[in-house]
Amino acid sequence: MWWRKVLGAVLIAAGVVALVYGEISYTKETHEAKVAGLEFSVEEKETFEIPTWAGVASVAAGTLLLLIGRRR
Repeated sequence: MWWRKVLGAVLIAAGVVALVYGEISYTKETHEAKVAGLEFSVEEKETFEIPTWAGVASVAAGTLLLLIGRRR
């Protein structure tokens, strides 16, 4: 089926991105205050590390889906 090919390609792409970058950084706004007409906000930078095994597993699963779709 065509959805196996699409899902396989998406999993392979996500796995490669996870292996190349290894972590995702994002900014999280935690506090905001308004005092005497002044606005203050505190932002924290968070980092989420992607395990290597997750990237490898994603590439393997995507490859498996593409191979299964090809055999039928």
